[in-house]
Amino acid sequence: MGDERHEKIQQRAYDIWQREGGLHGDPERHWHQAEAEIDREAALPLTAGGALPETGEIASTDVLEVEALAMRTGLSGDEAQALIDRLGNDRAAVEQAARSLKAKRKS
Repeated sequence: MGDERHEKIQQRAYDIWQREGGLHGDPERHWHQAEAEIDREAALPLTAGGALPETGEIASTDVLEVEALAMRTGLSGDEAQALIDRLGNDRAAVEQAARSLKAKRKS
């Protein structure tokens, strides 16, 4: 299982790097983020990934997306969730809104 886990983490880290533009990456951060995501996914109960809509729960992949956005942009998890809820699956719009929110804080 160790080799399989290593390969999953390696692929996820590469995917994270690509999502962030694939330029001057931070391989150590990408690796740790990928490792955390893979470990969280492995720890989820088998039924958590497809939570029923009537429960109002967030699917596990959505939770990971919220966490990834928060880590990339420095937002809180609640702020990242609010942006995703408001803007939906438009990744570019979500990323832009997150950066704008972070920039407003600095000024």
